[in-house]
Amino acid sequence: MRILVQKFGGTSLSTPEARAHVIEHIRDALAADYRLVVVVSAMGRKGDPYATDTLLGLIEQVEGRLPAREKDMLLCCGEVISAAVLCSMLHARSISAVVLSGAQAGIVTNERFGNAHIQSIRPERIFKLLKDNRVVIVTGFQGINEFGDWTTLGRGGSDTSATALGAALRAEYVDIYTDVEGVLTADPRIVEDAKPLASVGYAEICNMAYQGAKVIHPRAVEVAMQANIPIRVRSTFSRHPGTLVSHSDAISGGFVSDRHVTGIAHAPHVTQIRVNSREAAGFGSETRPINHGNTFDLQLKVFKAMALNDISVDFINVNPSEIIYTVFDNDADRAVSILRDMGLELEYLNNCAKVSVIGGGMNGVPGIMAQIVEALTENDVQILQSADSNASIWVLVKYEDMVKSVRALHRAFQLNK
Repeated sequence: MRILVQKFGGTSLSTPEARAHVIEHIRDALAADYRLVVVVSAMGRKGDPYATDTLLGLIEQVEGRLPAREKDMLLCCGEVISAAVLCSMLHARSISAVVLSGAQAGIVTNERFGNAHIQSIRPERIFKLLKDNRVVIVTGFQGINEFGDWTTLGRGGSDTSATALGAALRAEYVDIYTDVEGVLTADPRIVEDAKPLASVGYAEICNMAYQGAKVIHPRAVEVAMQANIPIRVRSTFSRHPGTLVSHSDAISGGFVSDRHVTGIAHAPHVTQIRVNSREAAGFGSETRPINHGNTFDLQLKVFKAMALNDISVDFINVNPSEIIYTVFDNDADRAVSILRDMGLELEYLNNCAKVSVIGGGMNGVPGIMAQIVEALTENDVQILQSADSNASIWVLVKYEDMVKSVRALHRAFQLNK
């Protein structure tokens, strides 16, 4: 069987007009002789009646405290409603379809309610339904643990459901439908001339997702990469082919583009924290360790304190003189208070943003950082911190400089061409 997995997000299912586009994509896939699995998210976004955040709001309205297990039961309702409505529309058009919950689809997870990870998929029931020429609609974002409890996969969980099912079924493609025509070189709300990319590598799209691009969840990409299942990121509202995500050497029949930079991503609302690990010894620039044991002990104490208090850290630079890292703005007051209670000397800066230059072809290429610094300097942007990985270079700037930085870097690397 030629199997295709299609995933439709909340905006693709929020209105009758949007759902009509979904039906057309399903018809196109069936006409191309695919056996089809359709993964759905809850309808709409916060404020819409059955959106995930709206369901969470029901708890807040009654000032209730719902245990994590029961909260997952509530949150699974949104996807069930989406799946049932879509199934009804397909039957009205004489398309045979059946709805499976995540549990019925064989998605088995661990016991971490609210952010469960998939342990295995048992796809036998799906295979049987596909052989009977049924469109199988699966509720995304959810699974079942070994005790039979419903679990949810956390933010972006429907993307992960889709790629995990694609891997288990050995699908030809996993199509992720959004409200834009593929992966763009930057956020089009910031960069008006951002361009859609015909193809990107798994590593590039993973870096873009981790650095703030909202187009697909990085966990979903990692699952597809491990199974070598190509992803197509497409628009629900057009027949544009979208962006192909696969291994770089598989793109364009083995041809790898010579572009070094693929796109610019950004993540606002972070706070930079600097913990001083040395103090002046009294003469010139000579310093000595602050009396907290050795420097290594201090590094361990700082990051262990963050972990024990469930504070996510990012953008980490460690050297003998100081420990620098970022936290989300909404965790900043708590992080600072914890460090001060430990008797540490620190500085912090709220309202920062992380801007990332991403490209699988950057590694080992001289001059990329020089271009970044030149572009930001020419636009009077102060770089507060920088770091790099194999496929990205990121800089920390003040939030007020974020938009200016993204636009400057997009121009500097000629991503609009």
